[in-house]
Amino acid sequence: MMDAPAPNQSQLWAIQNGWPPAGPPGPLCNPLPSFQQLGLGSLPHRLQASGSDPAASSDRNNVYYDVQYTVHSQQSFPHPLHTVPATSRGANVPPCSLPLLNEGPQPAPLHPTHSPYQASSPQSQPLHTYPGVLNAPRSPTGNHLPVSPPGIGRTVPQPASDWVHVGSSVGYNHHKVASPASPIQQQPHWMLSALPGGTNFDPNAAPQEGSLTPQSPNSESRYGLDPKLLPSAVKVMEEDKAEWDGRVFVSERLSQLPPLATTPCVVEDRGNASPSAIRSTTYCVPCEGQAALLSRLPLGALLTPLVQQTAPVPLCRDTDCVVGCGWCGASMCPEMSWQDCGQRFYCPFCGKLSEVSWQHYQPTKGPAGVRVDEDRRPELSLGSYEKLHSEKGEAAALLLAIDVSASALRGGHLEFVTQQIHTLLASLKRQEGRRSADVRVGLITYDSRVHLYDLGPHLSRPHMLVVTETEDLQLPVRDGLLVSLTDCLDSMNSVLQLIPQFSAESDDSGGVPIQLPVRAGLAVLQGLKCPGKLLIFHSAALIETGNTNSSSGFFGANKPKTIFQPSDQAISLAKECVRQGCGVHMFVLSQQDVGGAWPGHIPYLTGGALHTYSYLQGELDRERLGADLKRVVETDTGFAAELRIFVSKDLRVSGCYGLFVPGPSPGHITMATVDERTTLAAELTHSRALDEARGAAIQAVLTYSSQTGERRTRVHTLTLRCSRHLQDTFRNYQAQTLLTFYCKKMYCAVLERPLQELREELQTDVTEALASYRKHCCSSSVSAGQLVLPQFLRALPVYVNSLRKSEVLLPGLRSSVHQRLQQHCQVLSLDTCGTVRHFYPQLLPLPRSADASEPPNLEEALRCTAASLEPGALYLIHAPLALLLWVGSQVPACTLSALFNTSCFASLPSGETKLPALETPLSVSVRSLIDALSSQAPCARKVSC
Repeated sequence: MMDAPAPNQSQLWAIQNGWPPAGPPGPLCNPLPSFQQLGLGSLPHRLQASGSDPAASSDRNNVYYDVQYTVHSQQSFPHPLHTVPATSRGANVPPCSLPLLNEGPQPAPLHPTHSPYQASSPQSQPLHTYPGVLNAPRSPTGNHLPVSPPGIGRTVPQPASDWVHVGSSVGYNHHKVASPASPIQQQPHWMLSALPGGTNFDPNAAPQEGSLTPQSPNSESRYGLDPKLLPSAVKVMEEDKAEWDGRVFVSERLSQLPPLATTPCVVEDRGNASPSAIRSTTYCVPCEGQAALLSRLPLGALLTPLVQQTAPVPLCRDTDCVVGCGWCGASMCPEMSWQDCGQRFYCPFCGKLSEVSWQHYQPTKGPAGVRVDEDRRPELSLGSYEKLHSEKGEAAALLLAIDVSASALRGGHLEFVTQQIHTLLASLKRQEGRRSADVRVGLITYDSRVHLYDLGPHLSRPHMLVVTETEDLQLPVRDGLLVSLTDCLDSMNSVLQLIPQFSAESDDSGGVPIQLPVRAGLAVLQGLKCPGKLLIFHSAALIETGNTNSSSGFFGANKPKTIFQPSDQAISLAKECVRQGCGVHMFVLSQQDVGGAWPGHIPYLTGGALHTYSYLQGELDRERLGADLKRVVETDTGFAAELRIFVSKDLRVSGCYGLFVPGPSPGHITMATVDERTTLAAELTHSRALDEARGAAIQAVLTYSSQTGERRTRVHTLTLRCSRHLQDTFRNYQAQTLLTFYCKKMYCAVLERPLQELREELQTDVTEALASYRKHCCSSSVSAGQLVLPQFLRALPVYVNSLRKSEVLLPGLRSSVHQRLQQHCQVLSLDTCGTVRHFYPQLLPLPRSADASEPPNLEEALRCTAASLEPGALYLIHAPLALLLWVGSQVPACTLSALFNTSCFASLPSGETKLPALETPLSVSVRSLIDALSSQAPCARKVSC
């Protein structure tokens, strides 16, 4: 998650990235489709900087600063990296390029005996010196400046265009000029550059505008590249926030590129869904499928159907809405075009005409043929709306299952768990007006048997029903198992008080099957024919019945990672939960990092989650349990959900990625539960050429049951423009959207493919996409060492490199299998903003003064690099799944005393900690910031110091 090394950590940074300290040089640029020159970190690279000619610095808008990528072998090499003498600048180096499809024969490779995707080994390629290769002998003084081939680091005359080049360490320059070749407003290119240098460089000269101020040696990386000149993800987010500050994004048909997912913005619906509900990978779809393949970037959309929007989604009855397409089943939307004076409409998703029933007929007006009642009907004028169906099902229930086995009773934490449940139920009863205020509640306890409780209000006290036959579990009674909270709160409290006093009646040395409480809760919900949430509090050793996948070979680089695959029995049980609308949330109170079965497959496949604690030994774990329990119960949830994805007739849904049980069709998904953070990624593919005038359309239709049993359908429709220019497609991509799409696709692919293969594929796709943009979308000539990026893809290499180095995709013994499995599911369940924050956390500087009373400004985030951390400062690193407090070794004693109640740095706690509740201004402001950030997180987090 670091995008540049610190000066004093360059050696460690190189090792962590898989780059050896030294290596044999390779060719400066390979004209074949071997895109190692633009690699993202898996292959060892040498970055050689070159600068501009000082005599040409007066042309401020056309100065190029270049990054030279030289490929080396992965094996270490004893020889140092040398620079080319100034006399070798006359070498003519061909640019890197991406071959067009069906192009003629390519030139012969420089080393035909090796694969174009692998660096040459030192044994097979002897050292030699020729112009353009950075291995010439070093001067005895060792003070030669980096030298570039011709055209690199010099002012190049350019025609009037929309290019912008990174030429200053202070910031990026923005110049937007409409390109006459495209009807879309163009965005600038971005050049990644290194330090200025050359044979005439004077370190004592005054800095000039349009050039870079000479940096001290400590500010450069070991490869001669200034980290400040690398594309900054923080800079991109700050620029986007500044652009949309105080503005409203008007989401209309064929709208422009929306704000980034990390930018809070008010959205006005004028016929197109909000980007928080549907966010396309590109907002300009290529007309031809061949062009989409040439771009090497995915075509798809991120769907968050139940997201909470700034303006509430309008609700209307289904009987009052105009019926959608009778052929494909798509819902009515503004993209439907009316014909025959409103008697028929054209469906863009199947290309057929449908008749309008006489109940919903209205004439059309104007040359565009819009209906006269368009402004009064949400389905005709808005991109998002919701329909309320006339039929009503059973209200959702809350079912609690508590482990009372011998190990749970010996653990001594059942009393705390029952107290938390009692507090939760009492707070739910007090919440008047909420959907969960009068929810039906049931209680189950289990060891090797299942104990059901009849909580009927007609009974003088609750009855316990013991079920010993757990293989084929049958309910002895149905009435009284689920009772309204208002009627059963007293009975529930009496049982909760008795649970810690239970005596162990069976030996659980062999463990308790994790499927047992799931089957018991599912049987109760099936018997009463209602959906609900099943909360399981498990303490015994975890075992899994049936055949389980072995973890042998999990950390190998060449074997499929079958450890990510759930067992057949877990999938079968998850499918039953999906059909019933049962979302499973499991709270594991024991420590099960090694051995045993992982209990998270069923919870995550049903829209629930797995929460782990270490026997609730500390106060932090107890606080987390209470916060997680409250968040799970109070989150608005849809049950028994069915999602259908419709796309234009010339497109098709080729894949769908997320946490759900896959079905036969990627465009039709069933889920047990869905909430406001549930995000799926749909991949689209061309079936025929798109009509540039009509554009492309995507519709997500979610049908679900609410907490009270109402059956609803939420419809989101997004229309996108089309273009035959590949440049328009590239410039309507956003790096944050691509990161989320790649994450969901790659994390789902670990079920079937080796990790190393996925990492290589990810690197290849991204580097070839950048090379394709360089070759086919650059209207001006550039040198071989320049990395050209569109405006909103500047941070893509940083994001993708963080994804490649994530705990899930990296092979090796870096964490336990359980931790890796849990992170795999946790990250898959995140939305776009959460995914970005996970792979690139916020680095927030905290006040240094002990008297600071104002809370830290969230807009002042720093680049997530080690160089940003000063030894005399405090920082808070915020991610959805972690919260880290970084304390410098030179922080003043008064600041430590005001925040930690200690003046000695050596006495600070290390690891998980809790800030003391001091009344100092600094302590109050920092704790309020932590509370505000924790309220936005998907789960409760502990602060690590």
